[in-house]
Amino acid sequence: MQSVKKIINELSLEEKAILTAGHSEWETNRIKDKVYGIFLSDGSFGLRKQSGPGDHLGISASEPATCFPATATLANSWNQKIVEKVGRALATEAKAQKVDQILGPALNIKKNPRGGRSFEYFSEDPYLAGKMAASLIKGIQYNGTIATPKHFAVNSQETRRMASNSVVDERALREIYTTNFEIAIKEGHPKSLMSSYNKVNGIYANENKHLLDEILRKEFGFKGYVVSDWGGDNNHVAAIKAGSSLEMPGVGNLAAEQIIRAVRSGNLDEKQLDKRVEEYLNVVLNSKRDSNIKIDWLHQHEVAREAACSSIVLMKNKNSILPLNKNYKVALIGDFAKNPRYQGSGSSLVNSKNVESLFSTAKNYPVEIIGYEQGYLRNDKEDEALLNKAISLAKKSDIVILNIGLNEASESEGLDRLNLRIPKNQLILLDALAATKKKIVVVLSAGSVVEMTWAKKVDAVVHEYLGGEAGASAVWQVLTGMYNPSGRLSETYPIEENDLPFNNEFPQKKPNVFYKESIFVGYRYYETAKVNVAYPFGYGLSYTTFFISNLKISNRGVNVTVKNTGKVSGIETVQLYIGKKDSELIRPSRELKGFKQVKLAPNETKTVTIPFDDKTFRFFDINTNNWQTENGIYQIMIGKNVEDICCQGNFEINNGINPVVKKFASYDKYKKADFKKITTKDFRELYGRELPNNKLEKNQELSVNNTISDMYYCKSWIGRFIAKWLKKKIVQSLQAGKPNLNFLFNYNMPFRAIAKMTGGLIDEAMVKDILFIINGHFWYGFGRVIKDYFLLQKGEKELLTFGNKKE
Repeated sequence: MQSVKKIINELSLEEKAILTAGHSEWETNRIKDKVYGIFLSDGSFGLRKQSGPGDHLGISASEPATCFPATATLANSWNQKIVEKVGRALATEAKAQKVDQILGPALNIKKNPRGGRSFEYFSEDPYLAGKMAASLIKGIQYNGTIATPKHFAVNSQETRRMASNSVVDERALREIYTTNFEIAIKEGHPKSLMSSYNKVNGIYANENKHLLDEILRKEFGFKGYVVSDWGGDNNHVAAIKAGSSLEMPGVGNLAAEQIIRAVRSGNLDEKQLDKRVEEYLNVVLNSKRDSNIKIDWLHQHEVAREAACSSIVLMKNKNSILPLNKNYKVALIGDFAKNPRYQGSGSSLVNSKNVESLFSTAKNYPVEIIGYEQGYLRNDKEDEALLNKAISLAKKSDIVILNIGLNEASESEGLDRLNLRIPKNQLILLDALAATKKKIVVVLSAGSVVEMTWAKKVDAVVHEYLGGEAGASAVWQVLTGMYNPSGRLSETYPIEENDLPFNNEFPQKKPNVFYKESIFVGYRYYETAKVNVAYPFGYGLSYTTFFISNLKISNRGVNVTVKNTGKVSGIETVQLYIGKKDSELIRPSRELKGFKQVKLAPNETKTVTIPFDDKTFRFFDINTNNWQTENGIYQIMIGKNVEDICCQGNFEINNGINPVVKKFASYDKYKKADFKKITTKDFRELYGRELPNNKLEKNQELSVNNTISDMYYCKSWIGRFIAKWLKKKIVQSLQAGKPNLNFLFNYNMPFRAIAKMTGGLIDEAMVKDILFIINGHFWYGFGRVIKDYFLLQKGEKELLTFGNKKE
């Protein structure tokens, strides 16, 4: 094969420009006899290859594939080996289906669990998210498939997702929102990376040099290429300059034309274009393209089941009611038990090959099911007949297995959750069943945090999250004791939604999202502010018990002794947390800095070693704009979860720095994470510069970066009507339990994206013409639309002729 640089030297300006954008929804461009195209596909936890009409929202049909547990589910395993195994299984299906690049894993930080894609993300903690993502990347790339960690960076809400500005202080940016990617990149070595839709401190992520060049390439050492999220390329020339190589999906020849004009006018140095093309070709031309791979569907299903087993979290087990007694007469209740809720909605939606349900798989396990009742409607409407049938069945049983959780309308790409509650009709059913005085085991199906005040009414809670196609048999293995649950929560469960910091500002419907909590995300806030929670980060029960002792600390790391003090074999996850009580810096009281799992037989004892690494003691120093280590005494804590600290010791560092701390007016509030008193003015002091204007007013002029939803504020009655109509349709789809992703996407899409998502049918000039109409100039704008449409068709035809010659 020729060297990449030699190929670039042989490419014309036009050919290089064509390579910077896609050919279609999922394919990249090719240059005949020089560069072949590749096929990209969604696949965070199951391949979603679309062979027919393409879309990026999971609407059109896709090829059958194995649905593995959702990313949030896998995170609860804290098991890097099983996550890598899932990655390998994904890669096998990719090769068999001629998919070159998988668009995943997704590893954004869960700033607020109400984020609509929380089920796609690993954790609220960057260390755990990074480690899990690195393992999945290694698995995906073992056979030459290209992995694409996403969405870089500070991408925390679906509302206004293509037009929101994440306003975040530099320390939080580095310690929380990019450390996850740093670990994934340095340990997983992905060949590609996807930028996020949003702005970061006023600059779109896909054209943000601070993110894509200074941090990603120069600091993290990333060697691959950057691809935009679908429709997320705001300014193609600016993206090329900043470090993004490929715009997706295909936009006709509009992107190529922009690049050609920019180079010829001197606005873009051709050497910068060459660099982006080189980054892209280094990956594409060195990818392996096997076509003779066969899929062993049974093996794939077993991997999915193993991963689901490892990820189930036992949250309550009153009087050791689990594992189930073989002699129990069991009533199986809940719509999810027969029609499982096993995956999320949106671009991750998998056309699952072999979906199990609790109802269909019960016969394979030592449990006596005396009957099944639906119990509730999926769309949250009350049905007295279903309720009464469930109560009647429960009265005939010894124990009720109740499968409840979040429905499809609650968790989806393009939509943030309204609250943390599970549907009301399910809670009514639970109350009615509790009134029968029968023992109740809840199997909880949900991809993200829910309020669990109802848990006191039941005897056990088995949280499967979204378990994938084999999740049901994994649950039965746990319920019957064939598998001892070892999952640990990768996120905090607050007692109630009001405990979430700045929850009244989420999701932010205005243009700017102020990250007021700074570094205090998830357990970092609850532990520092001393706010009680329902279930802490890292929490999970087992059918056995463990005793952790004998902490020894050295310059290299820690050793502890772990003993299984119960009667069955089990897996414990030993968690290392670091704190520094006497620091003048604003710091969380403790942070996860390591973990290791150990499997022990009854009465067996093992020594577990967790090494320190380059991230154990560091903080980002805004004074030196660099990572530093603070001198002094650190608390080294070993826990079963972030609250349950088993043993603790001190460790001194004296080769670091004594940081300069500027104690601004709200310093003490932030030091204590006293967020009930934090104001926007306080955040401004922490942020260190002026905050952008966050107002939307009626009858205002809209720009290309306003969303379709902003038409509610526009001058034209036509625009206001369209915005209200779209909102009405969205509400209707949610009430029906089937979120309309097309309406959701369009409602939150900025006007500029119209030119990016119509395959070259509409260009930027026409978008501006549409805005003339929306801004109250109907006839003038309408005339311009017609004129620019015909100009586009003429110009596009000429470019297409050129493009065809190069195919």
